[in-house]
Amino acid sequence: MNTDDNVTDLGPEETAHENEEDGVSEEQLFENYEDEINVPTDAKGASTGADSHVRRDPPDIDAVEASSIGTGETWQSIGTPKAARLPSSGGSTPDKTSFFQDSTLSSPSRQSRIRSPNPSLRPFDRRFKARLLTPLNSPRPASLAFLTGRSRQSSALSQPVLGNDDYDSSQTPWDVANWTKLGKLSGEVFSEIGKRSYGRPTCIAVASLIAIGTSKGLVLIFDNHQVLKATIGVGTKAAESGPVTSVALSADVSSVASGHANGNILTWDIAKPARPFLQILSADNSQLQAVKVDAHVIDCAVLHLGFLGTRHTALVSADEKGMAFSHLASRGLGAIARTVKTSRILGRYPEPGLAPARPRKPSSVLAFASLPLGNLESITDSLGLVAMLTPYLLVVVSTTPVAQTQHKAARSKELAAHGAMTAALAWYPAMKAKNISFRAKLAYCWLNIVTILELEEVRPEEGAEKDNPVDLRFTFYRKWQADESIVALQWLNRSVLAMLTVSQQLIILEDESLSVIDSSDLIKKHVYHVDLFSQQLGQMIENPDEENMAMHGVVADAFFMSFKAYKGRLFLLGFKDVSVGTLSNWADRLLALMEQGDFIGAIQIATSYYAGGPGNAALGLPINETGRHDLVRGKLVEMMAASLRYAFGRKPNADTARVSSSQLEHLAQACFVACQKLEDLDFLFEEVYAWYSDHGFQTLFFLILASYVSTGEIQTIPPSVLKDLVNDFIERGHSARLEEILCLLNPATMDLDQVHTLCKDFQLYDALFYIWSQAVGDYVTALRDLLDLSSVNTGTITPRQTEYGHTSKIFTYLSYTLTGRVYPAGNALPDDTALKAKADVYSFLFSGSVGETESPDPFQYLRILLGLDTSSFMSMLNEAFEDSFLDEASEAVQDQKGLTEDQKFGVSLTRQFVIRILLDILVPPGYEPEDIIYLDMFIARNQPKYPQYIRLPGSVLERVLLELCEYPSKDIADDCQLSLEYLLSIYQPPDLSALLPALRNARFFRVIKSIYKSEKQYAACLRTCFDDEENPDDTFDCIEECFNPQSGLGADQIESVRQVIAENITKLLYTDLRRVAHVLNKNMLDLHSVVIENLKSDEHSQYLYLREILEGHDEETVATTIQTLQQEFVELYIRRLCDYDPHHVTEYIDHLDSGHLRLEEVLPAMENSGVIDAAVTLLAREGRVRDAMDRLLQHLKYLEVALLSVLEGAHFAPDGANVAVNAEDMVQSIEQYSKIGIWLCQNQTRAQARAISQKATVAKRLNRRTTQSPEVELLGHEVMWLDLVDSIVWIGRASADSIERPSGDNQTAEDNAEGDGRLHNMTFVLRRLRTAIQDSFTALLAATSIHASAGETDSNPAFLRILRAFLGRISDSSHSVAQLRSVLGAVFSAYAYEENLLSLANRLLEKDLFARFDEASERRRHGWRPSGQTCSSCGLRVWGPGLGAGAWEAWYEKQSSRHLNVLQEANSTESSSPDNGKGKAKAGDNADRSLQLKNEQQHLSSTDVGPYEATQDSLIIFSCRHSYHRRCLERIFAKTGRETRSMNDITEGFPNSMLTDLKAHGCPLEQSSVTTNFAVQDN
Repeated sequence: MNTDDNVTDLGPEETAHENEEDGVSEEQLFENYEDEINVPTDAKGASTGADSHVRRDPPDIDAVEASSIGTGETWQSIGTPKAARLPSSGGSTPDKTSFFQDSTLSSPSRQSRIRSPNPSLRPFDRRFKARLLTPLNSPRPASLAFLTGRSRQSSALSQPVLGNDDYDSSQTPWDVANWTKLGKLSGEVFSEIGKRSYGRPTCIAVASLIAIGTSKGLVLIFDNHQVLKATIGVGTKAAESGPVTSVALSADVSSVASGHANGNILTWDIAKPARPFLQILSADNSQLQAVKVDAHVIDCAVLHLGFLGTRHTALVSADEKGMAFSHLASRGLGAIARTVKTSRILGRYPEPGLAPARPRKPSSVLAFASLPLGNLESITDSLGLVAMLTPYLLVVVSTTPVAQTQHKAARSKELAAHGAMTAALAWYPAMKAKNISFRAKLAYCWLNIVTILELEEVRPEEGAEKDNPVDLRFTFYRKWQADESIVALQWLNRSVLAMLTVSQQLIILEDESLSVIDSSDLIKKHVYHVDLFSQQLGQMIENPDEENMAMHGVVADAFFMSFKAYKGRLFLLGFKDVSVGTLSNWADRLLALMEQGDFIGAIQIATSYYAGGPGNAALGLPINETGRHDLVRGKLVEMMAASLRYAFGRKPNADTARVSSSQLEHLAQACFVACQKLEDLDFLFEEVYAWYSDHGFQTLFFLILASYVSTGEIQTIPPSVLKDLVNDFIERGHSARLEEILCLLNPATMDLDQVHTLCKDFQLYDALFYIWSQAVGDYVTALRDLLDLSSVNTGTITPRQTEYGHTSKIFTYLSYTLTGRVYPAGNALPDDTALKAKADVYSFLFSGSVGETESPDPFQYLRILLGLDTSSFMSMLNEAFEDSFLDEASEAVQDQKGLTEDQKFGVSLTRQFVIRILLDILVPPGYEPEDIIYLDMFIARNQPKYPQYIRLPGSVLERVLLELCEYPSKDIADDCQLSLEYLLSIYQPPDLSALLPALRNARFFRVIKSIYKSEKQYAACLRTCFDDEENPDDTFDCIEECFNPQSGLGADQIESVRQVIAENITKLLYTDLRRVAHVLNKNMLDLHSVVIENLKSDEHSQYLYLREILEGHDEETVATTIQTLQQEFVELYIRRLCDYDPHHVTEYIDHLDSGHLRLEEVLPAMENSGVIDAAVTLLAREGRVRDAMDRLLQHLKYLEVALLSVLEGAHFAPDGANVAVNAEDMVQSIEQYSKIGIWLCQNQTRAQARAISQKATVAKRLNRRTTQSPEVELLGHEVMWLDLVDSIVWIGRASADSIERPSGDNQTAEDNAEGDGRLHNMTFVLRRLRTAIQDSFTALLAATSIHASAGETDSNPAFLRILRAFLGRISDSSHSVAQLRSVLGAVFSAYAYEENLLSLANRLLEKDLFARFDEASERRRHGWRPSGQTCSSCGLRVWGPGLGAGAWEAWYEKQSSRHLNVLQEANSTESSSPDNGKGKAKAGDNADRSLQLKNEQQHLSSTDVGPYEATQDSLIIFSCRHSYHRRCLERIFAKTGRETRSMNDITEGFPNSMLTDLKAHGCPLEQSSVTTNFAVQDN
C-alpha cells in the first residue's frame, strides 16, 4: 500500500477491478468518443470493431474528412448532419468504483483485511485524503492562443500578439496595410512626359499636401485630390542648384523648402511660387574661413531639411559631409530685406591645404528630424529641437535662442559586427487625448536595435528666476531588437511604430509591450532608395576600429526620403509610383477571416480583441475597456450564432456533407472561451448546447464542459443540461468522472430533488455526500442511507456485507467531516458549520440512538462501521482525535446556544467517552481478535498523546499489553510492537518481569532490549540482541554502548558481557565480519585468537578477518594489534595473502618489521604461490643476501626455461596471438626480477663499501691478482653482480638463438614459413631483453663508480674486474666467435648510448653556463646607480647638476683625451695600412675632427653650470647604492678603529687590492657584516 496517498490497501483483485472499470483517462475518453462516432461499418451497418464495448449508432457523416477547419473548403459547402442521439443498445452498467482514487476499502473480507505486501501495515500512520481526479488532457484550450494546434495557417497566424522572433504574416488572410496607388499623381510624375518636364522624383514630404522633389531641381505640390497645385523652381536659381535632395513643408503647409545637391537651400511660398522668398546659399570653403561665417560648403548635398515650429524662416539642415546648421532669418518685406543667421550645430569644416596632422574620422548625418508641433502646448515648441544620428552619436540640439546640446548618446555596444550600416529616427510630439497628456517621444536606431526615449520637461522650482531655462530630461523608455537592420521608421500614432528593414520588410511595433503586431513584405512596392553615404563612409567601413567591430560591414542605401507617415497613414515613394497605406483595423481582419470561411479563427481573434491586448491601438480599438467591450460584444455573438448555423444548418442546393467532429470540437472550444470572456453562460447553454444536443454531439460538448468544471471556471449548470450530462456520463460508464463534476459544482444552484434522485438511481454517493452536506447542511442522512445498504437485511444486524462497491467512501467522508473539511474538495469548513457537522456525526455514532426507528442495538451504525473495516475505522478515528473538538466540550456547549439536543450531546463527547464505548462494543464473541487488536493499538497510540484527556485503569492497560503480544497475524506484528512501545513510554506495569515471557514469545525484541537497557542489564540485553536475528546492527550498537566509558558498567558487568560475546562469537561472525573485527580490535583483543580458531575451517573468511585487524585501521592501531597477537597470526595472514592476494604480499612485507616473521613458516607459501620478490626481500632483510640472490637466479633460470618453451612452441602453435601474450608475460617477469636483482646488488655494494677497510681490501686484491683467476679475485658483492649480469645475458642469448634458429627438419616448407612468420613477430622479446641487459650494465657501472674503494688505482677498477670475469665466462660457454660478438654488441651498445647522452648534456650545460656568466659579466660592467647626488658622509654634491664647472671641465678633458687617443691609434693604423688614401684628405679629416673637439671645448667652457666644490677625490659606490668620497670613507674607518691600508694604496691596485679591505669592511651604513660589492669612480 502507499501510505502517502492511499487511504487503505487494495489486494490484487480489487486493484484489477478498479483499473478495469474506471482506469480510463479523459484523453482516452475523448478518443473513445471519436471511435464511437466514427466506427467503420460493414454493408449492413453493423460495427466491425470486434472489441467495441458498447454498440452505438454513429451519426450520419457521409464524406467529410476528419481534418481541422482551414483546409481550403468553405462552410457554405458543408451540409447539415442528421440528428443523432447516440442511443445505447443495451442497459448501462453503473460505475461502482470510487471516484476518489484512495477512497477504497482496505479489507473487503476478513481474510484480506490484515494481509499486506509490506512488512507493516502502519494503519495509524495513514491520513485519509479524498483527491479529485487530476484534469487530464482535454479538448479544452489552455489560453487564447490555442490556434497553433489547428492546421489552418491563416488562423494560426491570427494571434493577437506574437513574440519578437515570431512575426510572419505572409500567410494571413488580411493585409497588414491596405495600400492604394495614387494613380493620378503617379501618372503626372512618372509618365514619360512628366520625367522630361520635371525630372525623376528624388524625395517626398507629406502633410495635407504632398511635395515631391525632382532631379531637375523642381518641387511639385499636390493636394489631397492628387491635383498638381504648383510647380516650383521653373526658371529660377533652383534649376541651377542641381537635383532636389531634401524637401520640407512648414507647419501650416503654406511654405516649402528644398535642399539641393550644390548645398543651396530655397524657401518658397506655395501660393506665390514665382521666386523663393528666402535663399540660403552655399559657399566655398576658403571663403568661409576668410569671412568667418557659417554655411554649407559648396557642392555638399543637403540631405536633411526641416522647419522649426510655426516659423517659415527658421530651418535646420544637414549635408552629406556630416555638418548641420540652423538658419534663422529676420523678418522683412522680401528676400532682399531679410538677413539669415546661420549657426553650425554639428560637424567641422574640411581643413584647406595640407592634410591635418591627426586624420579625422569620416562622418555623415545618417538620420535627421526636427520636433514637430503637437496639440499640447509645450516649452519645447520654442526651443527648436532637432535630433541627429551620425555613425557614432545621437545628438539632440536646441537651436533657439542659442544652439545648445540637450542630449547625447553614444552608439550602442550591443550592435552586431559586420552588419549593414543603417540609422533612422523619428519624433512623436507631445499630445493630449481625452484629458490625458502624453510626453514627446524620440525613437532612434542603429542597425537593428531600436531605442525609445521620453522627453520630460523639468520646470524651475518656485522662487527661482524667471529667466532660468527649462531643463529637458531624456529618459529611457523601451528597447527592441529586430532580426535585420532598419533603414527607416515613422510613428503612426502615439504607441505604434512603422519600420522598414533593409530587405524592405514592413514591421508594425507596439511600443508599450514591444510586441510585433504584424509584418508584411514591401519588396513588390519597389520603394525608392539611393546610395548616399558609401563614398563618405567607405574609409570607416574598410578600416574599422578594432575595438568596435560593429562599424565593419556595408553601407546600406538610404530610404528616409521615400518612407513617410502622416495621420496614421504611410506614404511610399517608389521607382514607378506613389502609394498610401492604412493599417487594417480589427473589423477588416474579422471580415477577411469570415470571407475566407475561417469562422473559428474569427471567433477566436474577436475574443482576443474583446479581452484586450497590446495591439489594440494599432487595430483601431478603443483603449477604454467599456468602449471596447461594447464595440466587440455584438460582433462576437453574431459570429458565434452564424458559425453554429453554418455548422449544423442546411442551405438550399447544398450537398449532404457535414463538418467533421474535430471541426465541431474546435468550434465548441472557441464558443466556450468566448462565452467565458463575455461572462454570458446563458448563450453557451441555451444556444451553443442546443445546437450540439439537437444534432447528437452533446458528448463532445460535455467533455469540454467537464474540463472547465474541473478548473472551477464554471460552477453553475442549468438543471436540464445537468440532467443530460448525468445521463450521458452514466450511459458511457464514467460515473467516477461524473461524481467529480457534481462535487465541483455549486450545490446552491442545483435542483436538489432532481440531483438527489439521479445520484441515488446511479449510486453516486460521493456526489450525494457533497449535496446533502453543502446544500442542505445534513451530514447524517446520506451516511445512514449508505450504511443501510452495507448491511444484509437478514432481520439481524451483522457486521458483514456482500458488496463493497461504495462503502469505501464512508471512512474518507467521516475523516473529512470530523476534521472540519468539505468532502470531497478538502477545503476548510467555516467554524460554526464545522462544529455542527462534527456534533451531528459524533452524536449519530456514539449517542446510542438510531433515530425514529427502533432497533435492538443502540449502536447499530457504529457496529456496521466496525464490521466493514475495523482498521480503517480506527485510522479515521485516530485522525479525528487530533482535532481540538474533543478537548473542552463543556465550554463549546455554553458558547453554542443554537444547537439541537443531539448536537449538544455530540459536543459534550470526550476522547475518554469514545474509548469507553469502543471497549464495550469490541468484545468477543461479537468481534474476533483480528478486529479487537486494532482497538488495542489505537489505545496504545493515543494514551501517551492525550494523557490529560484519557485516563484508563491499569487493568485495561495491562490487558491491552497482553493482547498486543498475542497478535493474530505476523503482518501486524511490527505495528503491535510499535504500539506497545508507545504505551510503555508512559505506563509501567507493576510486574514488568511477568510481561517478559509474553514479549519473548511475541518476539518483541526491541521492547525487551529497551526494558533491559532501562534496568542496566546489559548482558541480558546483549543476549537478546543475539536472539534478534532480524536486527544484527543492534548487536554491535549494544556492544559499543557496553564498552563505552560513559555507560558506567562495573567490572563484573563487563566480564558478563565479554562472556556473552564469547559464547555467541559464531553468531556474531556470520552477521558482519568486518564490524566484528573492529569491535574486538577496539575492546577485546584477546578474543582474536578465538575468532581465528573458529574460522579455521573457512580460510577465506579467516583471510578477510586477518586483513581487517592487521590492515583495516590506522598505523598505530595496527602496531598495537601486532604486538598483542601471537607471531603465528601474522605469519598465517601472509600465508593467506599468498593464496588470495599474492600481488599484495610484497607491499605488506615492506611495512612489516622482519622480527615478526619466521622465514621457514612463510617462505614455502611464498614460493608455492610464486611470490618470489617477497621471498627475496625477506631473505635480504634477514642478512641472507647470497641466499636471496641464489633464489632469484634460480627463478630467473625457471623463467628462462619457460620463455624458451614458449618460443620453441611458436613453430607449432596454431594461435600466434596467445603465444605473443605468453611471451610478453614472461619477458615482463624477467624485467621485474632483474630489477630486484639490481636492487640486491646495489644494497650489498653500499654495505660492503662501508664495512671493508681500505687497506685490507687493497692487500687482498694484490694477493689475488698474482695468484688467482679473475673470478677468484672478486669480492662478494662483485660476484653477485657477475652472476646477475651473466644470468640476464644468458637469457637474452638463448632467446635470440631460439628465435633465429630455423624450424625442425621434419616440418614442411609451408609450416616452416608459417612458424618463422610467428617468430618474426617476437622481435619485441629481443628488444626488451636487450634493454634489460643494458639496464643491468648501466646499474653496474654506476654502482662501482660511486662506491669504489678508497686507494683503488685506476688501473684495475671494480667494473673492469667484473667485466673481465664476465668475458671469461662468456668465452668458456660460447661455441663460436659469432655468439661472443653478438653478446658483446648488446653489452657495449649501452655504453655507446650513455656516452652520447653525456656528451649532449655537457654541451647543453656548457652553453647555458657560458650564457649566464656572460650576462652576469655584462651587468657587472654597467655598475651601480647611486641612490642620491650627495656623499653619504659629508653631504656634499658628488655628481649631477650643481656640481660646478670644474667637474664638467675635468670630465671634458678626460673624454677629449680618450677621443684623441682613439684618433691617434686610428691614424697610426691608417698610415701603416698599404692601401691608405691620399694624405691631404686624411689630414683634412683629422683637422676637422680637431676643430670639432675645440669647438665643443669652447662651448662647454662657456656654459654656466653653477658653483663647483673642488675636490680632486675619487668616488666609491657600494652595491647598496651608497656613495662616498674616498677621504670621507678613510675618516669613517679611522674613527671606527678599523685597520686598512691607505686608499691610495687600495685604488692604485684596483680592483684586486681593493677586494681584501673594502669587501671585508662593507658599507658603513649597512648594519650587517655581510660583505658588500663596490665600485670606484674618479670624480
